[in-house]
Amino acid sequence: MDMLAQVHDCYHCGLPLPAAGAWKVQIGGVARAMCCPGCEAAAQAIVDMGLEDYYRTRSAFASTVDRQTLLPPELLLYDLPDAQQQFDLDAESAEATLTVEGIRCAACVWLIERRLARVPGVLAVNLNVATERLYVRWSKSSCKPSTVLQAVRDIGYAAYPYDAERHEAQLRRAGKTLFRQLFVAGLSMMQVMMYAVPAYIADDGTLDADMAGLMRWASLLLTIPAVCYSALPFFRGAYGYLRQRTLGMDVPVALGIAAAFGASVLAVWRGSGEVYFDSVTMFIFLLLCSRYLELVARRKAAGAVEKLQHALPASAARMPAYPGNHQVDVVAAAQLREGDYILVKPGEAIPADGEIVAGESSLDMSLLTGESAAMRKGQGDQVPGGAINIAQVIVLRVSKLAADSTLASLLKLIERAGNGKPRIALWADSVASWFVAALLLFAIAVFAFWQWHDPARAWPIAIAVLVVSCPCALSLATPTALAAATDRLVRQGVLLVQPHVLEVLHRTTHIVFDKTGTLTVGKPALQKVLTFDEMESAACLQFAAALEANSAHPLAQAIVAAADLTLLPEVIADEVVTQAGQGLEGLVDGIPYRLGNAAYVAELTGSSIQDQVPAGMTPVYLGCSGTWLARFDLADAIRSDAQQVVQHFQKLGKQVILLSGDQQAVAQYVADRLGIRVAHGGCLPEQKLAYVQQLQQQGAMVAMVGDGINDAAVLRAADVSFAMGSGAELAQTHADTVLLSPRLSAIADTAELAARTMRVIRQNLGWATAYNLIAIPAAAIGWINPWMSGVGMSLSSALVVLNALRLRRVSRLRFKPEPARLARPLRV
Repeated sequence: MDMLAQVHDCYHCGLPLPAAGAWKVQIGGVARAMCCPGCEAAAQAIVDMGLEDYYRTRSAFASTVDRQTLLPPELLLYDLPDAQQQFDLDAESAEATLTVEGIRCAACVWLIERRLARVPGVLAVNLNVATERLYVRWSKSSCKPSTVLQAVRDIGYAAYPYDAERHEAQLRRAGKTLFRQLFVAGLSMMQVMMYAVPAYIADDGTLDADMAGLMRWASLLLTIPAVCYSALPFFRGAYGYLRQRTLGMDVPVALGIAAAFGASVLAVWRGSGEVYFDSVTMFIFLLLCSRYLELVARRKAAGAVEKLQHALPASAARMPAYPGNHQVDVVAAAQLREGDYILVKPGEAIPADGEIVAGESSLDMSLLTGESAAMRKGQGDQVPGGAINIAQVIVLRVSKLAADSTLASLLKLIERAGNGKPRIALWADSVASWFVAALLLFAIAVFAFWQWHDPARAWPIAIAVLVVSCPCALSLATPTALAAATDRLVRQGVLLVQPHVLEVLHRTTHIVFDKTGTLTVGKPALQKVLTFDEMESAACLQFAAALEANSAHPLAQAIVAAADLTLLPEVIADEVVTQAGQGLEGLVDGIPYRLGNAAYVAELTGSSIQDQVPAGMTPVYLGCSGTWLARFDLADAIRSDAQQVVQHFQKLGKQVILLSGDQQAVAQYVADRLGIRVAHGGCLPEQKLAYVQQLQQQGAMVAMVGDGINDAAVLRAADVSFAMGSGAELAQTHADTVLLSPRLSAIADTAELAARTMRVIRQNLGWATAYNLIAIPAAAIGWINPWMSGVGMSLSSALVVLNALRLRRVSRLRFKPEPARLARPLRV
């Protein structure tokens, strides 16, 4: 055990123990004395994390534990080597996603980001106001995790590594606290108004002076709870800004409340002058209503992401002796290893990616793909973690650790999504910060003018100017709309990875599509059966499927899938022999049949065949001794909604282009079927990149849609890009947007929502600007009194938030897939 600690010193920090009341922690089976609750908490946390070796291997006490001058001991835990591993990004840098408590409005984001940007070693910082998550990247050589956490604490906020359950509990606490403050402010406002109304009515001097004085004192007592408790968020926010020598949204609000309340108290004490207790309580109540509405909006905007965070269950029913024994042990999902067998009952979420080895069921994958229809899965099918089993019991063999599952990869992308802001949001934040400074100077000037012109009106008019302004609406205009749109897209299976997508997408001039896996589904399907003999096409298809029944070749699987739709009795083939690159031969009812290319089948039929194969098709022939029976034309199936998407963008005046690595004939065939006028085949990845860059040099703004892996370079180069995401591809994509849904029409939905989002942002910014340009001069002239100012500011913020929330109600599946012409497995 550690030889540093002495009997009379704190075992954790080495400071002398107090004379009485020493705290103790069990370390290595021995009760170790601590000097204070802070050291006790830190030591107990080290033990609970399984890091007792820290005490055996340390060579010196942590001098930074001095609680008078340095960091809280619990923050030092994050500097321990084992704890820092969770933050490592590469050899030189680390990153973390943190939850921040105490965010009051969008301006808090600006303050926190500015403070952390000043910390030596911090390389990047971004705080998402909708989800209250802070992304920080720092240099490991010049910064520590505890330094980042302490910097946030220094300006009045609490930060800790993101944990879904803790974050949700924090949101609930914040909501309850804000509701209590709102309730107290509302109660004070109603009671104060009871005493204010008689004074307004009896303005002709009929109210007795003693009674008027009593009602003033009563109003003062009833206003104190609202100012001292309900208004605390505004005072704390203003204090935090002023400590950092910055001007935020809460500064004019706090000044307005303090000035109105202070002037009213002074008037009551003197027994003469105007009182504004009714205006103060109403102002606090209305502002808290607006802030509570904003909190609800943020929680709604982050709703889809929070559901994903909770999608994976914490435990799993592992079957350690399967298949010999079906006994089940309940273990933590994090303990699952590749090859483990797990039992999933109806109604349970699948804890990790795996393959179904027993059973058949329907799965709800709406959280992962946005598709509400259940998907039927059976033995041999791969299923992602996070899907919900809704029908029968199934047994899975785990194929990926929970940390590497499809959902985990998706959540990593979600953490990236929000680590940046579009230019329009940065502009709004910058304008809002300058707006506050200009407002304070203007309020001083207004006060000075009225003090010269009409001293009796100087104070209430200056208060009205401070109160009526609405920088919050200006700063909320963009992030609230973006958060609402992002939430809607996630629920539709579209994940925005980069912040500029919605801002840029509606301004694109060219939409460039890859073919395989994008416009097509990425696997062949039977398009047509052409018969050469009297045998019916459906029967030929059954014979071909019998020969291909045990083949894993993609063409074979397409023929078998098509045969399943014929509803004819199953045909059995025996003694099937495969010739690599040629085809296969087998016996059906004792008669030899061959299925494959023309040359291979001709060896059995004894004659060659002369026919014209349609462009873009792969032919597979069926024949028996002396007879050619049929030709099966297969091609990569075009997605059922591809033509709708192409036509949608063409109607918007955008040029649609097809770039493919396939032969020109195949690319042109798909382009002709979809109505795409420009198609280039035989393009290598570097040629696709050069083509897109050439378009950009000519002034085009390009959106690229690809499969996410082979098109990595061109996806990154495009102005905005989409990747068809699935499974392992999620972690490898370089696109700005990932389509979790199999619907290609999700791109058109995203484009439509992008246009609506920018309209809403422009409406919000326009309203906030127009409101301030009208309301502030009106207050300066004296047309608006303080309580009317509070109403105006609150309604302005509420209007911006409610307008943004309309984006969550955009109609879903506007572009519904038609019955596909090419995706249908057969035409016989």
